[in-house]
Amino acid sequence: MKRLPLAATLALLISACSMDASDADTGAGVFDVPEIAAGDLSEDTMRRVVEQLSSDEFEGRAPGTPGEEKTVAYLIEEFQKAGLEPGNNGSWVQKVPLVEIGGKDFAPLTIAGGEGAPMRFQYGKDWVGATYREDAETRLEKSELVFVGFGINAPERGWNDYAGLDMKGKTAVILVNDPDYETEGLEGTFNGRAMTYYGRWTYKYEEAARQGAAAAIIIHDTFPAAYGWNVVESSWTGPQVYAQRSDKGADQTLVNGWVQMPAAERIFNAAGQDLAKLTAAAKQKGFKAVPLGMTASTHFTNSIRTFESQNVVGLLKGTEAPEEYVLYSAHWDHLGRCKPDASGDGICNGAVDNATGSAALVALAEASAKAGPTRRSQVFLAVTAEESGLLGSEYYAANPVFPLVQTVGGLNIDGLLPGGRAKDVTIVGGGKSELDRFLDWALSAEKRTGTPEPTPEKGYYYRSDHFSMAKRGVPMLYIDAGEDLEQGGKEAGAKLAEDYTVNRYHQPSDEYDAGWDFSGLMQQLQLYYRIGRSMAMSNGWPNWVEGDEFKATRDESCVAADKGC
Repeated sequence: MKRLPLAATLALLISACSMDASDADTGAGVFDVPEIAAGDLSEDTMRRVVEQLSSDEFEGRAPGTPGEEKTVAYLIEEFQKAGLEPGNNGSWVQKVPLVEIGGKDFAPLTIAGGEGAPMRFQYGKDWVGATYREDAETRLEKSELVFVGFGINAPERGWNDYAGLDMKGKTAVILVNDPDYETEGLEGTFNGRAMTYYGRWTYKYEEAARQGAAAAIIIHDTFPAAYGWNVVESSWTGPQVYAQRSDKGADQTLVNGWVQMPAAERIFNAAGQDLAKLTAAAKQKGFKAVPLGMTASTHFTNSIRTFESQNVVGLLKGTEAPEEYVLYSAHWDHLGRCKPDASGDGICNGAVDNATGSAALVALAEASAKAGPTRRSQVFLAVTAEESGLLGSEYYAANPVFPLVQTVGGLNIDGLLPGGRAKDVTIVGGGKSELDRFLDWALSAEKRTGTPEPTPEKGYYYRSDHFSMAKRGVPMLYIDAGEDLEQGGKEAGAKLAEDYTVNRYHQPSDEYDAGWDFSGLMQQLQLYYRIGRSMAMSNGWPNWVEGDEFKATRDESCVAADKGC
């Protein structure tokens, strides 16, 4: 199923929102979409902030480092210059309690049993792993390997890869993505080609822990993972940051990790199994997990450091409805110091990911302040620790500075790829909420078209900070640069995106270039500006569409609220 043209989508949404008496009282389903003039957005501001945040001086902006201190201080300075006021009860920051666990002295991953001598897989080259537990030493000893397919327990979809299993002390071997990622359309138990949250590695580790597993190892495969082994290696071989837990992670697995596909194939062959055949079986409902008759062992030591990171919160207070909020979010963090490249560069500067998004918050705030206040308040939220699993946005969503039931909706900005102007915009997770009506109007005003995300199997809607808000019911938009460029068309757009993914994503080469073409990036900012300001001038409360996974949560929270939605 392809996404409907925008006009058709609008018609369906309006039809779906036909009011009964209770709807008429609250205004649900019917709201205005004010027309907004183009904003006075500064390319100079964008360039200046991106260049500064991605300079070596900021050391890759890892949470809990001197790079964080410089980043937070700089963003506060820029927010203040842009015309914002401190958003957290007079403070510019919201403190986020985190723990950094740095593994070292990794032993090989040793697989014993089955046919032949024990196999030893080298850390970094063949496998990577970490622990979520605050233990000085991690030791996995002769843990039974069980292939659990996609590692999903979804009773509402009639699916349980762990059915009948006792995973205590065992290691779950798991496929990446979810079972129908190869489907051409968007119909299927797990939304066809479009990834659900069940396909994300974060979910798979969470579920393995709930099942009592000692370890969880995901088999890396570039297409369903949406990135190569180089990305896994660079992301997992340094200190890892997690949310502080009251039990210090005791309820988590001992080890979470990834293994290269060739290594996995060797393991399955030694177990007398065919990985390809088991993978095909795992895509079918009713799949039963397969014990491999082999064990996994490894050990490593850990340095542990607890610290407070910071979200940066700025506010433009509204006039008529200051206790109703429109949210703009972007993460300020990146990977910090990482595996050096061939030139010896060991700083992952994160110019695109996500100095561009942080700079966009500054430029949008600056333009919004120049245009004057809106009837609703506008919140500019730069969050920490996205690269560690959306930790800053998750903390904000669990401990909101501004109540979520009073948050109308929002836009998340992550990784604005420099390049030429585009005829279209890529809509990630399109058709999910009535925010599409603001998007439709803005696209019309900008004379652009909406294009469904070309790779829904990559699950981008579940991979950035808006997800922390969305799963708690706040309608959130996530749009990406278009791929049909005014100069060069779709071929040029695809080439630009591929070059970044293959050559710069999560690597030291993601650096600022003074020669970058910012025209497409500034075009994208105009969309954010029009959409956000229209929401902030509107009277209505957009919701998720009927049948969306987040609608029930929003409805329940709104019923319980005495103000807001």
